[in-house]
Amino acid sequence: MAKQYSRAQRVGDQIQRELAMLIPREVKDPRLGFITVTGVDVSRDMGHAKVFITLMNNDSAEDIEQNLEVLSEVAGYLRMLLGKSMKMRSVPQLHFRYDESISRGAYMSALIEKAVASDRSHEPAGGDE
Repeated sequence: MAKQYSRAQRVGDQIQRELAMLIPREVKDPRLGFITVTGVDVSRDMGHAKVFITLMNNDSAEDIEQNLEVLSEVAGYLRMLLGKSMKMRSVPQLHFRYDESISRGAYMSALIEKAVASDRSHEPAGGDE
């Protein structure tokens, strides 16, 4: 049976697709790095949308803060463009957040690899005896 999606989820998915195309094409700020939109959570009343982003090749705290500042400055412009492209009566206010899940996942993967390598170094050389 097909999974039921709420309207907020469908709108969030559409906003994610549109912003992924609009940000690189329309925002011409040199401070803005290569951004990936990883997800959008829209409130149930469609008034606000949290837009989760990641940065490629530069994830220092200063770069993250600078990119979030640039996106916050152009949020109104992006909202206007979303309204035109999505043909919605009211477009949610955009709130940009940094998505730490990818960097956290890479850190956890490195810890697992380190633990596996540590276990292998403690195994007896004879194998299964």
